Amino acid sequence: MRNFKLTIWYCGSAYHGWQVQNNALTVQEVFESCLADLLGEKVTVTGCSRTDAGVHAREYVLNFCTASTITCRGIVFGMNARLPDDIAVKTCEEADEDFHARFDCKGKEYEYIIHNSEYKNPFYVNTAYRSWYPIDEKKLDKAAKAFVGEHDFKALCSTDCTKENTVRTIFSFDVRREGDLVIFTVSGNGFLYNMVRIMVGTLLSVNEGKLKSEQLEEILASKDRTRAGRTVPPQGLYLNKVFYHDI
Repeated sequence: MRNFKLTIWYCGSAYHGWQVQNNALTVQEVFESCLADLLGEKVTVTGCSRTDAGVHAREYVLNFCTASTITCRGIVFGMNARLPDDIAVKTCEEADEDFHARFDCKGKEYEYIIHNSEYKNPFYVNTAYRSWYPIDEKKLDKAAKAFVGEHDFKALCSTDCTKENTVRTIFSFDVRREGDLVIFTVSGNGFLYNMVRIMVGTLLSVNEGKLKSEQLEEILASKDRTRAGRTVPPQGLYLNKVFYHDI
């Protein structure tokens, strides 16, 4: 059996996340259906992580095993001819037989994009979260550093999170402005359910004066979700990079 490692990207607006579900259309379901048509066999793909409904990916890594003699070029062009316009294969390579897209992952980088304007832009409706409230990106860039390092992020994940271990390490967290867009970029060794969206929502509470930046360390220590900020909507979130080497 040959083990293929693929990097794909997708706009998640039409999908209920990555992972196959019984009652909703997902990226994995569509991808596996197209792959089965290409290879003439049913194949289950392994993804690097879950993404929530409406969340996008600029770099999503998956792997699958097949006995097919197809080439990497055949997979890229064959899949892109079959996939809908909002999903595409970027790269393909043969990996070691024991490569696992999820278990071998060392970390991820996410971006969250806010269209910070009083005026609606139709091109950002499904690709960014609009907030009219003026954002001080320099203040939030400084505040975001409170999340860097190893912490228990129980206060900054959904109450639906089923992980027993909620300790994660954040490598970097930066906030910058590009015109009307404010971009939050965070990397770490792992992320809990809704963690990035809650961290961004908490920083927005700092921006709006509902919280002080000095309180962020207290919120982390409290492990109390009710003390953190809101969960911002999914359309502004992008899985930006996936790391398979130590960072």
